[in-house]
Amino acid sequence: MSAFLDTIGGIPVHALVVHAAVVLVPLTALGAILMAVRPDFSRRFGTLVVIVGFVAAASCVVAKESGEQLARHVGSPQPHVDLGDVMPLVAGGLFLLVLVFWLFDRGIPANKSRPMWLILLAGVVVIASLAAVYWTFRVGDSGARAVWEPIMSNAQKAG
Repeated sequence: MSAFLDTIGGIPVHALVVHAAVVLVPLTALGAILMAVRPDFSRRFGTLVVIVGFVAAASCVVAKESGEQLARHVGSPQPHVDLGDVMPLVAGGLFLLVLVFWLFDRGIPANKSRPMWLILLAGVVVIASLAAVYWTFRVGDSGARAVWEPIMSNAQKAG
């Protein structure tokens, strides 16, 4: 399994799969927020948001594991590793929260309003979604800095 997560055609798997995480986690968060504030959106697209959330969480697990393989070749940029270790938990938590919310919300008939406890859960979904986007940004920013700061520093010294 570790060789599978090392490289594909000579390109590190991590460099390929992080883009899925960077796109799908915020996309899940956006869908979750729309589900929370618009019951009609939840009923119509909730299944899709849950599926995207699952794929996002899975991509974060693969990104973390492939990042560990990449670190064996290039070293560990510690801030990025520390933040990246948490990312699958954040994405997985968002997925589970959206799944639970959707399972309850889809049972409410269109002509009835959501009960107060489900409205409160919708608020939690919104907060968790914003937190997931923030964490995705932090992880991605630390990874980009780990890659590009040394390159830019060397380029400035050479120029």
